[in-house]
Order: sequence, then C-alpha cells, then structure tokens
Amino acid sequence: MSSTSLVNGVAMNKTIVDRSQLRSLVKSWSLLLILAIGSVAYSVLLQDDTKTMGSAIFAPSSHMNVGSATTTARIRSGLRYLQEKYTYEDHAALFPLTTSDYTGFFCAVCGLMVAAGGGIGGGGILVPIYILVMGFSPKNAIPLSNVTVFGGAVANTYLNAQKRHPLADRPMVDWDLILIMEPLTIAGALMGAFLNKLMREEVLVVMLVLLLSFTAYNTLKKAIKMYKVESIQIARQRLKESELSVMASQNNNVNEIEAENDLLDDVGEDLEMEEVEMEEDQELKRILEEERTAPMLNIKILVIMFVVVLLINVLKGGGAFPSPLGIECGGVGFWLANIFMLTWIVLISLWIRNYLIKRCERKELCGYKYVEGDIKWDKQATTLYPAICTLAGFFAGMFGVGGGIVKGPLMLAMGVHPKVSSASSACMILFTSFTATSSFAVFGLLVHDYAVVCLLVGFTATYCGQIALYYLMSKYERNSYIAFSIGSVVLLSALLMTVQSLVSMAEGGGKHPGGICGEG
Repeated sequence: MSSTSLVNGVAMNKTIVDRSQLRSLVKSWSLLLILAIGSVAYSVLLQDDTKTMGSAIFAPSSHMNVGSATTTARIRSGLRYLQEKYTYEDHAALFPLTTSDYTGFFCAVCGLMVAAGGGIGGGGILVPIYILVMGFSPKNAIPLSNVTVFGGAVANTYLNAQKRHPLADRPMVDWDLILIMEPLTIAGALMGAFLNKLMREEVLVVMLVLLLSFTAYNTLKKAIKMYKVESIQIARQRLKESELSVMASQNNNVNEIEAENDLLDDVGEDLEMEEVEMEEDQELKRILEEERTAPMLNIKILVIMFVVVLLINVLKGGGAFPSPLGIECGGVGFWLANIFMLTWIVLISLWIRNYLIKRCERKELCGYKYVEGDIKWDKQATTLYPAICTLAGFFAGMFGVGGGIVKGPLMLAMGVHPKVSSASSACMILFTSFTATSSFAVFGLLVHDYAVVCLLVGFTATYCGQIALYYLMSKYERNSYIAFSIGSVVLLSALLMTVQSLVSMAEGGGKHPGGICGEG
C-alpha cells in the first residue's frame, strides 16, 4: 500500500468522523437562531422606541466621563470618514485602472487562491475588498462578488468533473449529497433574508462575528486533528515499509520468487471469486455501474428547481426592485409568490428524500459496501441532515454570506471526505452563484466592465489555486490542507466582514429595522 492510498483511506477513519463536532456546530447555530428570533421579537414589541434605541447605542451615556465620550466620538468620526472616502454609488469606469483597482484585484486573487481548494467561493472576503479597497457601494459590490464567485465555481467544477472519488470508482462530486442539501438550503436562505430586514445592523454584526468565528474555530480544530492523524499514519507506513525492506533483503532469490508466485496465485483466485460474486448479484453490479457516471436525473431535478425559483424571484420583485407583473411588496401577490416558492422547494425535497431512501434500501438488499466518508441516506439521515442544511441556509440568507461559507464546514463536520466536500461545495456554488448573478443582471445591478474582469479573475485565480493546492496535497500526502483552506477563509471572512459592517453602520449610526419591504 502506498502512502497516498493510506492517507486517502486509513487517515480518513472514524476517528476523523467525530459526531461531537457536528453536535457542537449545530448547538452553536441553534443558539444563534434563538437569539435572532428573540432580537426580532424584542424589536417588534418595542417598535415605537426603535429610533430612540438606535441613537442611544451610539450616544454617550450621561454616566460616562468626558474621556469616554470623546473616544466614542472619535471612533464614530473615523468610521464615517472611511465610509465617505471609500464607498460611493457611481463608480468610475474600469479604464484607466487606478491604484485601488490593482490593489483590490490583487487582494481578490490572493483570497480566491486560498478559497479555491476548499470549494467555498470566498464571497465573505470579496465583498469587503470591493467595498473598502475598490470603493464600490454594497449595492454593486455584492453582484460583482457573485460574478467573481461564479467564475471560480466554473473553474472548480471544470477541474473536479475530471477527477474521481479517492476511494471508489465514481465521480468526485457527490450528487446525492447536493440533491438533498441544496433545496432546503435555499429555503432556509429565503427565510433568513426576511429576518435580515427585521433586525438591527449592530445585532447582525455581533451575530455574524459569533457565527463565523465559531465555525472557523470548529473547522480549524478539525483540520489540526486530521493533520495529526495523517502524521501518525504516514510515520507508521514508513516504518512498516522500512521493516519489509529489511526482511526482503534477508531472503534469497528463490524464496522471493516462490513467494511472489504464491501471492499472484492467491490474488488470481481472489479475483476469480470476486468476479463470480459480482455476476451472481446483478443488482449490485447495476448500482455500481450507475455510480460510475454523473446521475443526470439529479442534475435535471436541480436545474428545474433553480429555474422555477429564479423565475418566481424575478416576477415577484422585492423592496428594492419593481415587479414586471406589478406585484407590490407586502401585497397578497407578493406573499402568495413566496409561499408558492417555499412549497415548491419543500415538495421537491420530500420527493428527493423518498428517492434517496429507496436507493438506500436497494443498496442494503444487495450488500453494497460504503466507503469512508459516505453517508447512508436512510430515514434518519434524510431527516437530520436536511434540517441542519435549512439552518445553514437560514444564516447564509440572514447575514448575506455565500452558502459555501457555512456548508463547507458543515460537510466536514458530517464526516464527508475533504476532497468530496470541496468538489460538492463548489458544484453547489455554481448553481447558487449563477442564479444570483442572473437576478442581478436582470435588475441592472451589474457594473458590466468590472463584471467581465471579475469573472476572468475568479476563473483564473481559482483554477491556479486548486491546481496548486492539489499539487501540495499530492506531494505531502495530506487531505487536511482542504480543511485548513476552509477554516482560514471563514476566519478571514469574519474579520473583513466585521470591518465592512462597522464602516457601513457609521454612515447612519446603524440600520434600523425597516420591515420586509423597507430600505432599512
């Protein structure tokens, strides 16, 4: 057995699949959910006092001394200066490129190359860069970030489509995992986006920092654990190879030849027995044959679901965009459209659950052998994991971050093989970023000259970043580098989005809840 095989197989043993980390992640997210709902309930109950509360947060208390008041005023003044200096609605044309353009694209390339291996997009890094470094308003920075992420997702999916699963004869992308995760993640994001409109910005900032910080801590902790286990297994394998070399040198050539012939005979007999067993079980053979290629049924279901969601989103409009059908935000038509969209997603999810349970039962009957990192989609798994994905999507929508930044760490906590997690996450981002980019293009929010460059930057940086990371993984025989990539991007996103949010708050002293259709 080679060291590479060892790392792919043995190093990803059940010690790595630590359910306690998944429980820890879910508990922290559940607590944040309770805090978010409590915050909204508190704002609704005290709606009449919202403006007073908003001014009180930034105004110095009568009990504060003069020094504290002066310090607070200086901080507010500094943040407001950054907001006025670096953020404006009408951005200059692409050419001639300015120093801020060069600096911003360089920072974006660095962030994308780090994020490439983890397959999580990097939107949490790009939005603050486009706002703070390149001077775009959030209204334009978010669409440009989506275009960049879309370019990266195309590169990731193109590279991953050519790769095979490290432990089985099937594609690297786990389409069953995508099929059950993506619909309810979108449903959660839709609900989270509504809650975002009802929460104060300072509350969102605090909760965003807590979410990303804990998620980064949990992911980096897992990465370190994986790294240590890999180190132990590599050391053992090298020691074993050394011992075998010494034993082989002590045997004479005749014994070596006889041993090799016996070994080949045994292997031949074993292979013949396996072939007989495979011929006897045609159902197992059929399942294995189906898994060797990407399942077109899964892909068609996902495409249809996304097309319907995109169409309804465009037709219903929102608080900032007029509906082409004249649907008013907050009206009966608006709510019927949202209810229909959620119902559509839930029905698709129920069908998917039933489909995967039947496939699981087929595998059980014919003695299908799962490899490390596979998820057995029985009744329990098809209930538990979609529920967690709904929670992950909820936070993605509530905080306006890409789904990959929460789904990447989630898949690692679920015990999915790092390479499969990275490839599957990148494929999911391809669907979501394309949908979001299409919406922004329809509503005219894309800065077209910059959008073309951002698309090329996303593709090129991600392409080079993934090749570089996989080279390092192959050279040093470590899958944990993917987990380190994901954890680093989440942590960096926490820092940058905190700074960007503080600068944004300084413009008006914090966003007050404006209702579902408000501009707040």
